[in-house]
Amino acid sequence: MEIKNVTVIGAGVLGSQIAWQSAFHGFNVTIYDIDSKALDAAMEKHKGYAAWFKARRGATGEEVQNTFGRLTYTIDLAEAVKDADIISESVPEVLEIKKDFYKKLSAVAPEKAIFTTNSSTMVPSQYAAETGRPEKFLALHFANPVWEANIAEIMGQPKTDKHIFDRVVEFARAMGMVPIPLYKEQSGYVINTLLSPLLAAAGNLFFNGVADFKTIDKTWMISTVAKFGPFGIMDLVGMQTMYHVMLLKAKQTGDLNAQKRAEAIKVNFLDKGKLGISTGEGFYKYPNPEYQSPEFLK
Repeated sequence: MEIKNVTVIGAGVLGSQIAWQSAFHGFNVTIYDIDSKALDAAMEKHKGYAAWFKARRGATGEEVQNTFGRLTYTIDLAEAVKDADIISESVPEVLEIKKDFYKKLSAVAPEKAIFTTNSSTMVPSQYAAETGRPEKFLALHFANPVWEANIAEIMGQPKTDKHIFDRVVEFARAMGMVPIPLYKEQSGYVINTLLSPLLAAAGNLFFNGVADFKTIDKTWMISTVAKFGPFGIMDLVGMQTMYHVMLLKAKQTGDLNAQKRAEAIKVNFLDKGKLGISTGEGFYKYPNPEYQSPEFLK
C-alpha cells in the first residue's frame, strides 16, 4: 500500500512541523487537535514556515502554494483519520493520556492506517495494546526543528510487523528525512539518549548555583562549536516537554531532584507562559536569542 494521506495528531510545535514537512514533500496532510485555537496557531506557524522555506531553502511560490493546498485542519477526530494511510501522534508525554487517546483513535481509524507515536520518552510497547493493531504500531520520532535536525527515528515494539517497519522507514525518507532505524526499544531513542545526560548536567550546574545558564551555554558552544547550548536546546524542546520528562523521571526512579526541577520549571516558566521558542520566551527571548549574537561567545 502506498502512503499518500497523512494525519498528524497534535498541532503543537512538532506536530505543526511534521505536517508542513509532509505536505511540502507531496503528501496530503490533515492536522487534528482538540483545541481550535491550537489549529489557528498552527496555521500561523505554517505561514512562517512558508516564508522561511522561501528565504532559506529556495522554495518557489508554486511549491509553497501547493503545500498549503495539501493541508487540512480539523477538530473532528473521525474526519481527520477517515482516509489516513499513516497517523503521527504528538499528544502530551503522559502515559494515561496516550492510552486513552489510542483507545479513541482505534475506534474511528480505518483498518489500513499505520499508527506512529512521536513520544520522546516512552517506548511504544507501553501502549501498544490500546491501539488495537500492535502489528501496525511503532514509534516515528522527530527532532526539532524537523527540517534542520532532519532525522526520523523509527523504533518498533515486539509485535510490530517488519513490513510495516520497512514501510515507515521509506515514508520517512520520502518526506525528506534521514531514517534512523532502531532494532530494540530504547527510551530516548538515539538522539535523546545522547542528549539527556547533557541537559541533566547543565541542570545540575544551574540549579546548584555553580554557574548561570548563559555561562553554561557559552562554555558548551565555544568548546564544541555547537549552534546551541543546553539551555537554548531546552527552549527549543519546550518547557512543557522538559516538565513532563522531569515528572516521569521522578515517578520512575523516585529522584527527588527531578521532582524539584519539575516544580521549578512549573513555577518559573509554565505558570508565567514562558514555554520556550513557541511563546517567544524561555530561558532566552525570541526570535533573536542572545546566544545568536557574535558578542555572546566573547
